Amino acid sequence: MSTVRTGTSSALFGNQGHTSVSRGIAEFNSRRPVLIAAPDERVLALPVEGLDDERLAEFTALSAPAVPYLVITSRRALALGIDATASMAVRLAPADNAESVLGFVTSSSCGRVPKATPARRAAVAAIQLVKLSHGLPAVLAADLSEDLLTGESGIITVEADAAKSFSDNAIQSLTLTSEAVMPLNSRSSARFIVFRDAMGGTEVAIIVGKPDFAKPVLVRLHSACLTGDVFGSRRCDCGDQLRLAVTRLENLGGGIILYLAQEGRGVGLANKMRTYRLQDGGLDTVDANTTLGFDDDERDYGVAARMLKMLKCTRVILLTNNPAKLDRLSKAGIEIVSRMGLEAPINADNHRYMTAKMTRAGHRLGHLVAPLGDAS
Repeated sequence: MSTVRTGTSSALFGNQGHTSVSRGIAEFNSRRPVLIAAPDERVLALPVEGLDDERLAEFTALSAPAVPYLVITSRRALALGIDATASMAVRLAPADNAESVLGFVTSSSCGRVPKATPARRAAVAAIQLVKLSHGLPAVLAADLSEDLLTGESGIITVEADAAKSFSDNAIQSLTLTSEAVMPLNSRSSARFIVFRDAMGGTEVAIIVGKPDFAKPVLVRLHSACLTGDVFGSRRCDCGDQLRLAVTRLENLGGGIILYLAQEGRGVGLANKMRTYRLQDGGLDTVDANTTLGFDDDERDYGVAARMLKMLKCTRVILLTNNPAKLDRLSKAGIEIVSRMGLEAPINADNHRYMTAKMTRAGHRLGHLVAPLGDAS
């Protein structure tokens, strides 16, 4: 199969709104405030990631005379005991400091149920922006009048609609960048094809063997897992599934592994470590994600569908235990001919995680039904 070359999409480069989103993400990663604009709304937003009392005081002074409030997702609101179906604006008490604000965002339990109202459009867009930065899904916000922070404030302005559509535009900007053949430990070789989007995000397709693209192709969508793939963590089955997938593709004549930058089911490495701490406190993998304010699975498989289409691979046999992958990839325009499971070893350290995936997320793990026995 020859590599498909495509021209660079102008979806981000030619759209000032989406360029400002990229800059807004950079500002959030630097822990600086961003102005979010929507019709009749202007919200100054600051990520709570790394918040301390000094930054809280600076943000309060910058927002004056507006009074800052905390914006959290509906998932986090429910974890705090707030009845919510959408992102919520939480009223802060005069005595609240950085520690108590972070408690509203990360603690498994808080001392009080705060008063909250549904967040408005610009504040919701601020949550979308902070998720794009892989920070904690919460921001401090202040509603500003038109005459504040204008002129030479140096604060980036992001349109709410641009933040909402940014991910889709990033996917459409994807281009094939480079490729090389790599020898593998199994004594076979694989072609590594690198994709980049206009924001600088990188995804990789690994073509193992010589698949026949005139027929349905074996495909594994694999979310990057530093702990499992690289260091062999026994806490999950990710590394085992990756190695099983490579072996399966080699034995069956070839196929594709899409190695996707979706650590921790899309929450990012830092937040994955936070969910592990919550799991150490007794929560399962699903509840740990939602307690922090994330959906139980934040991954977007639109990028996988785009990569497969660019590789001229639209009929696949999917190597997965997760029915949600079949559904989402099918909705993105890829024909799923059939599914092939990957039964990774179960041990005493990943048994609870695997059980939660089966009972809470619907993963098909028939081998888990058998007793753990002498798993090691």
